[in-house]
Amino acid sequence: MVGGILDLGEMSTFFTSSMGWLVRPPFRLYEIFEQIEFVGNKSVFIIMLSGLFTGMVFALQTYSAFHVVSSETLIGPTVALALTRELGPVMTGLIVAGRAGAAMSAQIGTMRVTEQIDALEVMGVNPKQYLVTPRIVACVIAMPLLAAVFDFIGNLGSYYLSTHLLNIDAATYLDKINLFTRPKDIAQGLIKAAFFGLIFSLIGTFKGFHTKNGARGVGMATNETVVLSSILILVSDYFLSALIKMIMY
Repeated sequence: MVGGILDLGEMSTFFTSSMGWLVRPPFRLYEIFEQIEFVGNKSVFIIMLSGLFTGMVFALQTYSAFHVVSSETLIGPTVALALTRELGPVMTGLIVAGRAGAAMSAQIGTMRVTEQIDALEVMGVNPKQYLVTPRIVACVIAMPLLAAVFDFIGNLGSYYLSTHLLNIDAATYLDKINLFTRPKDIAQGLIKAAFFGLIFSLIGTFKGFHTKNGARGVGMATNETVVLSSILILVSDYFLSALIKMIMY
């Protein structure tokens, strides 16, 4: 428990000092866009594939339940609300944390054990400004965009399955979504996605920045990043849901 509290304090200090460089020159805009391309563009395919089959399987399972009470027309809003509020941001957070978060930890950790970070300091370049801040900012920006792609493709898959395979009227399907889904439902998911991006980027950069013991330490830091990020994303999802419900509903 003491070790966990100490890590939390060190991570808070690490985050504060890193974000302080966001408003101090030189501004690393190129690094930010480069990380947005790495986190966002290179994750689009896996996000689209995951979103498509998540929406389709959720619609299929929902149909099995609603068919019993002849409420098949409610599949659309049920899937839409589930994707926009919960499944979209959470699934996107877990997938990107496993791909980009682990890569961040491995890259920075390798730079630490090979003394490249020390070389940056010798050259007068602040390593947090150059390595950490652009990655955190990029994840906060890219994650809501990826979650929106997940939501759209997931609903598209649900629509196709429901209208072409389950014989639900397309106009009724879309009308029910329009009736029950509100912009604040979409906003809730996008806010969560941004927060999840902050979580795994902070953990990944922190673990990588404090890597020790050579290649073995890099592997341990990468593993800890994925595990801790996944746990915190799932835990924080509940508290974010409760907080947003109090504020927006």
